[in-house]
Amino acid sequence: MSLEQQLIERLEQLCPTHLDVVNESSGHGGYFPGKESHFKAVIVSDVFAGLRLVQRHQKIYAAAGDLLSPGKIHALAIHAFVPEEWKNQDTTSPECAHAPKA
Repeated sequence: MSLEQQLIERLEQLCPTHLDVVNESSGHGGYFPGKESHFKAVIVSDVFAGLRLVQRHQKIYAAAGDLLSPGKIHALAIHAFVPEEWKNQDTTSPECAHAPKA
């Protein structure tokens, strides 16, 4: 099973009303076809209610577990919201300075 699919399954434990996991590896240095190293997770869940941003991230790190270990996911951009915060949020990722040049 791909790292992306494993990450999705683990984040589904947080009962999201919206979950979008994007493999952004191709926009980073050292990319080759099939590489899975850089991801973005946009997750909207009531489990984040009353939590500070760092606490939301800690819940996501705990759910991802060993997927964030060396040789697996190198970087995870996190956008964690409660449903009331989600509307009109920009979760666009910046371009990596080490991205392959066309």
